[in-house]
Amino acid sequence: MRIFVAVFAALLTLGLVAFGVVVAQKNTGSAPVTASAAPVSSSQNTVAAAGGEKAPQQLAETTNNTTAIAPAFPPPTVAPKPVAACNNPDALGLSRLIEIDTTGGPAFGTQHFKQYDFLRDKEVALTFDDGPWPGNTPMVLKALQDSCTKATFFEIGEHATWRPDLAKALAAAGMTIGSHTWSHKDLAKNPYAKDVEQAKQEIEMGVSAVHMAVGGPTAPFFRFPDLQQPRDAMAYLGTRNIAIFSTDIDTFDFKLRKPEDVVKSAMTKLAKSGKGILLMHDFQHNTAEAMPELLRQLKAGGYKIVHMVPKEPATTLAKYDDMVRSRDKYSTSNNARSESSIIKTISE
Repeated sequence: MRIFVAVFAALLTLGLVAFGVVVAQKNTGSAPVTASAAPVSSSQNTVAAAGGEKAPQQLAETTNNTTAIAPAFPPPTVAPKPVAACNNPDALGLSRLIEIDTTGGPAFGTQHFKQYDFLRDKEVALTFDDGPWPGNTPMVLKALQDSCTKATFFEIGEHATWRPDLAKALAAAGMTIGSHTWSHKDLAKNPYAKDVEQAKQEIEMGVSAVHMAVGGPTAPFFRFPDLQQPRDAMAYLGTRNIAIFSTDIDTFDFKLRKPEDVVKSAMTKLAKSGKGILLMHDFQHNTAEAMPELLRQLKAGGYKIVHMVPKEPATTLAKYDDMVRSRDKYSTSNNARSESSIIKTISE
């Protein structure tokens, strides 16, 4: 009888202990811990968060645990845009792509502006003015593409309206396209110097025309004709968040008669400065002819090409868009189809 009572008392004690453990677990809301439980991986945490559960960081903020739960993955970092690969090992290529925030109209080109000298030693930014122009612009584009490199084109608005196909071809090839006024007027001379409204119209019609010719995003990059930069016009560009570009090296290619002279001018001046924003003109035939040899010599000289792109695209103003459209007095619905759909070479 005594043995029976002892066994019964022992069983009763064990039962009470088990009951206490269960009650404690219910009150704390935690699951029983077993030796065979596997740790939860970070990927499982991520899946739970995607399914509507609280993310790991939220859990750390809402529980009473003293140890914070780290996020499943580290926060992403913003990587620089990659430079396009080149299949030609002998090509000049592209070494660096830089993005320019044009807010407030910053000015570049050490010939006039010293504050932002962003090029490293032996780096060159290729720029062209006064295009697009039949024959010449396609030659320049081909040379750039053959060398797997890129440039910035400051186009005259009126020229762009004459040959929008050339503007589109540059854009399709990944070139940066800015503006160079509507009709290449010197804004430091009258009547533009006296009347800022006329200067604004010359600037804005150029921006609108280039944008309309490209038929897509263009850059809020601007170069003054003859590099004449009146203060009122510069201040206005600042309000429009359009960057101003002078140059570091002016090749004066428009004064040179032979392609080899263009190459010599560019390479001689680069040798002295060691780097620079290079100013040329795709309007000039001698420059178009010089491009393959110039690019070859840049490669041989160890120079590297930097391409400039804007952080945000250019915007146009409706008033000046309408002005550009009104200049095209011969535009009719008869000419709505693309040239390639109308004209075909059937024998050559």
